[in-house]
Amino acid sequence: MANSRSYFHDHLVLLLLSVSGFLAFFGSVYFIIRIASSHGSAFIVQFRSILGINAFKPGSLMDMLAFVVFAIMVFVVHGVLSYRTYHIHRQLTITILSLGSLLLLLNIIVSNALLVLR
Repeated sequence: MANSRSYFHDHLVLLLLSVSGFLAFFGSVYFIIRIASSHGSAFIVQFRSILGINAFKPGSLMDMLAFVVFAIMVFVVHGVLSYRTYHIHRQLTITILSLGSLLLLLNIIVSNALLVLR
């Protein structure tokens, strides 16, 4: 199959790595800016619709910063997995990077939704 040297010469792989990197950076910076501009210390970290009035569960700042750590970890893990699987099959690498980008996009959406509820 393809060697690992051609991994960094593949245009689609580089595009997907760039998109993932941008989403991880944008999501982390956007989230930190939104957290820094807040004046409260209590954040909503969970929503459980079956609980009725107590559907919103409060959390601390460290619970919210887990979104930033998650974005960085997703980018790193998907980058390493895609690099290691490139010699096995190119389509597997593209699938891994695409799913990583989707996961980062969902991270941005969910973290924004929780910050709006605050």
